[in-house]
Amino acid sequence: MVFSTLGLSPPPSFHCLPRSRPGARFAARCSASVSMTQTKSALFDLKTYWTTLIGEINHKLEDAIAVQYPEQIYEAMKYSVLAKGAKRAPPVMCVASCELLGGSRIAAFPTACALEMVHAASLIHDDLPCMDDDPSRRGQPSNHTVYGVDMAILAGDALFPLGFRHIVSHTPSDLVPGPRILRVIAEIARAVGSTGMAAGQFLDLEGGPDAFEFAQEKKFGEMAECSAVCGGLIAGAEDEEIQRLRRYGRAVGVLYQVVDDILEETTKESGSSEDEKDEEKRGKSYVQVYGVEKAREVAEELRAKAKGELDGFEKYGDSVIPLYSFVDYAADRGFSVGGEASS
Repeated sequence: MVFSTLGLSPPPSFHCLPRSRPGARFAARCSASVSMTQTKSALFDLKTYWTTLIGEINHKLEDAIAVQYPEQIYEAMKYSVLAKGAKRAPPVMCVASCELLGGSRIAAFPTACALEMVHAASLIHDDLPCMDDDPSRRGQPSNHTVYGVDMAILAGDALFPLGFRHIVSHTPSDLVPGPRILRVIAEIARAVGSTGMAAGQFLDLEGGPDAFEFAQEKKFGEMAECSAVCGGLIAGAEDEEIQRLRRYGRAVGVLYQVVDDILEETTKESGSSEDEKDEEKRGKSYVQVYGVEKAREVAEELRAKAKGELDGFEKYGDSVIPLYSFVDYAADRGFSVGGEASS
């Protein structure tokens, strides 16, 4: 089995992970509270919240990657990190998770920027000819098509350590104690490493139906999981809260990809022209494996799971609303709001 080759044990089916159930009276009280929270979530102006954060994050990313020698590497780094089509989902989720628990946005920004650097690096490498061989990313030519394969590899290699350095050098020590910063760094290293996103890419390259779901969870769930957890760590979350954020983030990350796959299939059915490479890539998608209807069922299961993990944060009141809204955005953009696939 490919999992034993990696030294990994595949988890039980992601959609069947058990959830603890509180007592009946507590459950009734939580149900009313959650219902009210979800009602407020539907009225929440996610677009303004997200757009405001993107503006702040973009400004800080500009400062974090100032071009210096060797200029070619920095220009390639900035090209991908500051791409106009970037939705900044990892840093926004990090900030929202931190604020959920009463943490400061200022405290979260260095880690949020680092997460975007790491995310961009993973996309640069993911697009390389030896990986998925994608000619475009976020509405513009992919990094290696502009700067060459050699410079794209160096840009990705440079972004990973720059992210870690940015956390250490820019996180306010009066707001985030040293041990929390160490846990954040360890969490990001775990997420992108040989048992995280790198494992997902390996399994994606190897193929095989037995590895499909596990590969997707590693490749697409890890970044969102890491982002939610890092925000919680910065704010000083308790262990149980960290685990809830971990499961929430993973569910949202996979949900986003499932909907991307559905959107791609919908685009295909509408008559858009696609080349053979795109057709080959779709062989790795949820739609190709399950079909559109089953993929939609999976998306709804993931929506329910993600929201279920937020039930434990009712004591924090309205600060949980942005995280609820992220779930519906991820699920509905291909259906009720007509969004487009992007990373």
